[in-house]
Amino acid sequence: MNYELFIRSSSQEVDFALLKDGKLVELNKEEEGNKFAVGDVYIAKIRKTVPGLNAAFVNVGYEKDAFLHYHDLGPKVLSLLKFVKRVSTGKLKDYSLNEFPFDKEIDKNGGINDALKSNQSILVQIVKEPISTKGPRISSELSIAGRYIVLVPFSDRVSISQKIESREEKERLKRLITSIKPKGFGVIIRTVAEGKKVAELDRDLQNLTDRWTAMCKKLQGAHHPSKVLSELSRGSSMIRDVFNDSFSAIHIDDETLYLQIKDYVQEIAPNKENIVKYYDSKVPIFEKFGIERQIKTSFGKTVSGSKGAYLVIEHTEAMHVIDVNSGNRSNKSKNQEDTALEVNLIAATEVARQLRLRDMGGIIVVDFIDMGNANNRKKLFNHLRDEMSDDRAKHKILPPSKFGLIQITRQRVRPEMNIKTREEDPDNLGGDESSEIEAPIIVVDKINEEVKRLFQKDYKKFTLNAHPFIAAFLTKGFPSVRTKWFMEHKKWVKIQPRDAYTYLEYHFHDKNGELIK
Repeated sequence: MNYELFIRSSSQEVDFALLKDGKLVELNKEEEGNKFAVGDVYIAKIRKTVPGLNAAFVNVGYEKDAFLHYHDLGPKVLSLLKFVKRVSTGKLKDYSLNEFPFDKEIDKNGGINDALKSNQSILVQIVKEPISTKGPRISSELSIAGRYIVLVPFSDRVSISQKIESREEKERLKRLITSIKPKGFGVIIRTVAEGKKVAELDRDLQNLTDRWTAMCKKLQGAHHPSKVLSELSRGSSMIRDVFNDSFSAIHIDDETLYLQIKDYVQEIAPNKENIVKYYDSKVPIFEKFGIERQIKTSFGKTVSGSKGAYLVIEHTEAMHVIDVNSGNRSNKSKNQEDTALEVNLIAATEVARQLRLRDMGGIIVVDFIDMGNANNRKKLFNHLRDEMSDDRAKHKILPPSKFGLIQITRQRVRPEMNIKTREEDPDNLGGDESSEIEAPIIVVDKINEEVKRLFQKDYKKFTLNAHPFIAAFLTKGFPSVRTKWFMEHKKWVKIQPRDAYTYLEYHFHDKNGELIK
C-alpha cells in the first residue's frame, strides 16, 4: 500500500488529493474564510433550550443557530460551565485543572433544562459542518487531537484505539500515558501511537496542553461568539490523521504552504521530511500527475471499473443508491456465480473508494449482482469491510441480503464533495442551455477499454470511426494514444475521422467494414 498527497493552491482555496496505489481516494477543499471547520472551538451563548428536542440552540456566529443535543453535552458539562464562568470573569488564572473542583456528572437520561439555561456562556466544538439548510452540529465534550493522542479536558479516563490488537502494547501504552498525563484530563491513544516511545508521546501531550492553555487565555473578555481554538489546516490535519510509513510523497505547488507542511512533517516524523516536495512547473500539478483525469472519470453518475464492471450512483433526498452492473465485457467462460462474484468484488473496491472520495453520508444501499452461494456473499461482505477499513469516517456495514443488497451507514461531517463532470455540448447549435455531454476524456477512456476488449477477442484488424477532434487526439503527438496501443498490443488500429459524427460518437468496424457491437 502506497500513499501520495498532492496539494494544489490558488488565491481562494486549497485542494488536497490523496492517492492510494495511484488511485484517487480522497479529494478535499479548504476555502478561504471557512469559519466552521470540524474541530474548531467557540465561546458562545445558549440562545434557547428546547425540551421537546432535549437540545439547545447555540449562537456560534453562523446564519443559523448550531444544534447541541443533551447527549452531546458530555458528563462533566457542569464543571465545564463553572470553569468557563470563572476564567471569563478573571477569577481563575490556573488553567491546568489540577486543583479545579469538579461538579457531579449529569444524569445520562436527564433533560436539557437540568444542565443549561438561556444566555449562558459555554465552550462548544464543531463536530459537523453546516450542510444544506442546517447549521453546525456541536458538542460541549471537548477534545484536542494530536498526532498520537487526543486530549479530553474534564475527564480522567485513558482509552486506547481498538485497532491496536496487541494486549501487551495496549497495557504498555496505558501505563505510559497514565504516568505522564495531567490531572483533570483524559486521553485517547490513537492507532499511530503503537510502538512509540514515551518521549514522543510526552512531546505530543505537552503540545496539546499548550494549545489548551493558549485557548483558555483567550476566554477572558472574549466576544461572544468567537473562535478560541482552530483546528489545524486541512492539509496538516489530513497528514496528522492518515500519515504513516506508507506515505511515499507529498507534492505541493505553493512555496509558503510547502514550508509549513515540511515543518509540520519534520515535527511529527523527522525521518520522513524528505518526502515533502515543492512542485515548480508551468504544467498544473493535477494535470501533471493525472489527477484531473481521475476527477473527471470518478464523479459522474456512471463510474467504470475494471473488466467491464461499472456503477450507477443515484442520490435521493433520503439515501444514496448504487447499482452494480457487469457490462458486456465479463469473462463468459466462467459460470454465472463465479462471474457475479468477480464483478461484485471489483465493484466493492470501487464502492469503498467512491464513498470516501465523494464523502457520501447517511444511508447507502448497494445493489450487487445476485449470488446464490452463501460463502460468496460472505466473501463479498468481508472484502467490502476490508476495503473500508481505512476510511476515517465512522461507518457500519450490514451483511448482504438474499437479494444482494448491502446497507451501509456512514457518518458525514462536511458537505458532500460534488464535482460537475458534464460539459456543454459543442454540437448544440440551437443554444439549448440544458444540452450537456459527458467530459471528452471519459469517452477517450471508454475507447481505450473497448480497444483492449477487441484485442482480447482476437480481432486482427479493425477500424475506429470517430469525430475529427477525437481522432486527432488519438493520433497526434509522440507517443500518441494509438502508438501506445501498438506498443502494448503489437497491433495497429486504423482511425478514420468522420465529419458527420457528433462530437462524442464513435464506432468500431471489422476488416469487412461490418459494425462491431
